[in-house]
Order: sequence, then C-alpha cells, then structure tokens
Amino acid sequence: MEHPGHPEGYRNGILSNWINSPFKGGVRLEISIIFWITIFNLVTQWGCIFAQEPKVPVIVGAERTEVYFPLLQDKRLGVVANQISLIGQTHLVDSLVHAGFNVVKAFGPEHGFRGGAGAGEEIDSNIDPKTGIPVVSLYGKNKKPTPGDLAGIDLMIFDIQDVGARFYTYISTLTYVMEACAENNIPLIVLDRPNPHGDYVDGSILEPAFSSFVGLHPVPVVYGMTIGEYARMIIGEHWLKDSITCCDLIIVSCENYNHKTIYELPVPPSPNLPNNTAIQLYPSLCFFEGTIISVGRGTDYPFQVIGHPDYLVGSYDFVPRDIPGKAMDPPYEGVHCYGHSLAGYAENVQDTIRKLNLFYLLEMYKVFSQRKDFFNPFFDKLAGSDQLRKQIIAGSTEDEIRQSWEKDIQAFKEIRKKYLLYSDFE
Repeated sequence: MEHPGHPEGYRNGILSNWINSPFKGGVRLEISIIFWITIFNLVTQWGCIFAQEPKVPVIVGAERTEVYFPLLQDKRLGVVANQISLIGQTHLVDSLVHAGFNVVKAFGPEHGFRGGAGAGEEIDSNIDPKTGIPVVSLYGKNKKPTPGDLAGIDLMIFDIQDVGARFYTYISTLTYVMEACAENNIPLIVLDRPNPHGDYVDGSILEPAFSSFVGLHPVPVVYGMTIGEYARMIIGEHWLKDSITCCDLIIVSCENYNHKTIYELPVPPSPNLPNNTAIQLYPSLCFFEGTIISVGRGTDYPFQVIGHPDYLVGSYDFVPRDIPGKAMDPPYEGVHCYGHSLAGYAENVQDTIRKLNLFYLLEMYKVFSQRKDFFNPFFDKLAGSDQLRKQIIAGSTEDEIRQSWEKDIQAFKEIRKKYLLYSDFE
C-alpha cells in the first residue's frame, strides 16, 4: 500500500474514494463547483489584465507638428539638430524639407548634425549631402552661432536630446544658441524631449569659478529638468551673457510625460552612450574622465566598464582600441585594463533609489590613493568645484559627501520649481 503522503497515493486515494463512495454524486458536484470557481477566477484575473489601460507612449515636442508647423509658414528656418532629432523614424530636417518648409541652414552640436563624430572631436562646417543644406558646426572653431551664421534666418528651431547631466554639452550649446538668437532678434522654438534622469536631483552645485563648456551654470550634476524647462530657467535666472532676458522663446512640450517617468531613449544620444545602461551610469561614471581610470572608451561597452592596467584585482578585462566615430586615441589604447563590468545595471533601474553612485569612484581611489596622478585638472571642471576632489583625498565617506550637498540641493529645487512644465516627482 502506498503511503498516503505520496502524491501518487494521494491522487489514487481520492480517485478510489470518489469511485466507491455512496455519495459520489455529491463529490462530483463539489469537484465541479471547485473546477468552475477556479476557471472563473482565472478568467477574471486575465480579464483584468487585458482590460488594463495600455501604457500611453510619450509624444515628444518634435512629433507635435500641429502645434509648431503653423509657426513655420513663409519663414527662413535655421535648425539645431542631431541624429536623434526625429519625427517618428525621419530626421527633423528631412521632415521639414519634405513638408515644403524653407530650411536655409542647419547647426550641429558635439558629435555632429547627423551624429557619428567622437567625443571631443572638432567638426568642420560642411554641406549636408542628403539635402544640400549648409551645416554650421557648433563644436569646432565656434561653439556659438555668429551673426554671419544667422544671417537670413527668420526663425530658429532647437531639437536636441539631453541626458540630464550637467557635463553633457548639449545644454551649453542650448545656452549659446539662445544667446545668439537674443542678440540677433531671432525667435527660438525648443522642441522638448524627456530627460532620462528627470526623476531626481543630485550632486554638488557648480561654482562660478569652475564654469566651462562641460558646466556653465550653478546647477547640480543631475538637475531633473527637460531641455525645455532648462531653457526657461536660463532666461528666468539671467544666465545669458550680459543678463539678456529678451530671447523670444517658444517651448513645444511633450505629452504623456512627467517627472516620475523613467524614460528610455529610443536612439543613442551620442556614440559613447549606446544603450540605456550607459545612459543611466553616465552621471556617476563621467567623473572618471578626470582620473586615470578608463570608462571603456574604445570598447564595445563605453560607460559600462571601468578599469586600469594596474588594477589587478578586477574580475573583468578589456583592451581599448581606436574606433572611428566613437573613440580616437582612447586612454590605454592596445593595453589590457582590469576592472569591473557594470552590464545590466539599468535592467531594474525603476526599482532602485535614484541618485548619483559615488561607490565606484571612492573604491577606485582607495586602490590608487598612493598615486599623485589619480586626478587630472579636468576632474574639478566635471565636479563643478575642487570640493569633491579634496573630500575624496581626505577620506570622506559617501554619506559625508552627500550631506555636504544637501543644503544647496534643496535651495536649487526651490529655483527649479518655478520653471517646470510637467508635474514633479515630489
């Protein structure tokens, strides 16, 4: 006889009892009721799942053509754009030309008008081979449009995807374009796009003495604003040259977006931010650009790995190489670097505490603390002051460093509120 606790014995026992029971009709009814209740519950649960409202997609400013196309009629247009300036799958400039608008000049930021140029690579002005439109580089000899560049333009359009970190240069390009438009009495339309780091604010505030193209304004490393909101703040806080306040600014906002949205970019915003993991790690790892540590430039995983030839305790190794359009002469080209892979970091990013992660920086410094060359002069520009470098050298903990930011972050949040276009995360 099988043990009644054995699954097979348990099943056979029930079956035998049911067959031999004088009340088998009642048992059959009970089983039937249980069966149909189970089916009902499953159908109800699946029905609820299928009845849920589908996730509403974010509609970016460029796609809201019904809002801004009427403003473009009979205007000679200048367009600041790059490879992510899309209406659906079509480049903004191509869309405008196809719609019959008069685009007389295009302007390209760092990485170029249609993308493809490496970080820091100077770009010459040229002719766009697809449309024949002259393209002025804003990452070459001039980072600000000159009066000659703007001659013959009635209206400027700015459509660049920001990633929400102070040292990402597109907000500096925005500032210079706004300044040039104000000085030359040209209205500016900013087609807004979501910020993949728009759901939190973190990091130290830039001090004016450390202002540069990788940080012009007194904002935290992560400022939690779309580029349209940032444009409003530039004007409202008088951050343009000579406190210019008369920039004729029009923002075409996004639909179905707010600052609780964790937005994944549909197209890489630059060659060395090829995926969501790199974008999410960028605000934390970019500090390494001011140190001896490689962030994987010259590999297939930029801003997803960290390492150094002498970091022999690392569990991951890579060899940087020259990659045209991504990494020209990367640090440690052709040399084995040892470190860590952070692949998969962004898979559950919505479930993590949204903040800058200083752990990597502090741990790497502990290993190389005896090296006087760990930091280079670029570090303070990225950090926005010399305070972070001094704190790290002094052995401050992450909690101590974060506490030193808190008062300034709260003050910035009060300023930030005045310029928000979308409901906030707080």
